[in-house]
Amino acid sequence: MSVSEAFIRGIPKAELHLHIEGSLEPELMFALGKRNKVDIPFQSVEEVRAAYAFSNLQDFLDIYYQGANVLQTEADFQALALAYFERLHADGGVHAEIFFDPETHTDRGLPFSVAIDGLLAGMKEAEAKFGISSKLIMCFLRHLDEESSFRTLKAAEPYLDRIAGVGLDSSEKGHPPSKFARVFAAAKERGLKIVAHAGEEGPPAYVHEALDILHVDRIDHGNRALEDAALVQRLVKEGMTLTVCPLSNLKLCVVHDLKDHPMKRMLDLGLKATCNSDDPAYFGGYVGDNYVRTAQAVGLTQADIVTLAKNSFTGSFLDPAAIAKHVAAVDAYAVAH
Repeated sequence: MSVSEAFIRGIPKAELHLHIEGSLEPELMFALGKRNKVDIPFQSVEEVRAAYAFSNLQDFLDIYYQGANVLQTEADFQALALAYFERLHADGGVHAEIFFDPETHTDRGLPFSVAIDGLLAGMKEAEAKFGISSKLIMCFLRHLDEESSFRTLKAAEPYLDRIAGVGLDSSEKGHPPSKFARVFAAAKERGLKIVAHAGEEGPPAYVHEALDILHVDRIDHGNRALEDAALVQRLVKEGMTLTVCPLSNLKLCVVHDLKDHPMKRMLDLGLKATCNSDDPAYFGGYVGDNYVRTAQAVGLTQADIVTLAKNSFTGSFLDPAAIAKHVAAVDAYAVAH
């Protein structure tokens, strides 16, 4: 029996793989560009949407970094965060662990504090307005060198009590996790949680490196781990959470048809998969759409949806009491429906 869209959208869920800069909708991009007198290379919202036809990760990143130029003030980052949380709330989301890329902003001359103070203000406002809890994960851009990551970690020092973890994103190919071994060790020493994008476009070897060299608490994406049976067994045994992003995988041609997406296979193998939106403004859907369209494409059952929702909490960096409360809410929802 297929699961109803209302059940999927209503179930309490957390989002663990969301790049806040990737939630910049064309309408907001234009509004901020106008407000801040920043030229963007598009004439209309429609033209921006038409440019979102990517054939790979790099095509997307080129536009993503251009779009980020409109973000100039704390108020811009606060507006960006709040717009995302509003959509998450509409999708049944009650918690989010959001990525931000300081180097995207510091490299264009913005002080580190502008982005983070604006995001923290937006997170606080979302908690008051929607009751959504959230955590911030600072990502290093892997196409830059490790020295740049160290500078970013240094700049983050006054904020470490408000940053839950560090991540690794941007172009995966040719930039293995091992390139950042020292800076992740330094982050771990500071008590930060560790996550890394691995096995999206990069090979299973990158997932091994994320586990063995960076000592990650979570793997972002992880699709290509399925090519290595021993690795799959290890991920299952260790209960390693994978933050999977189906519509992103489709848009960036990691899969060519959503019917071929491995989400169902991951769950059947016992992998601790979660469902997330990645860069929703660019990839055509927020977390609710990722759940609904994937469920329809690969035939997820109601039990699968419940598992995904529970995994999103047990794989989060919330404390055990908060996790238990959210898991109980998922169970109560399932019973009531």
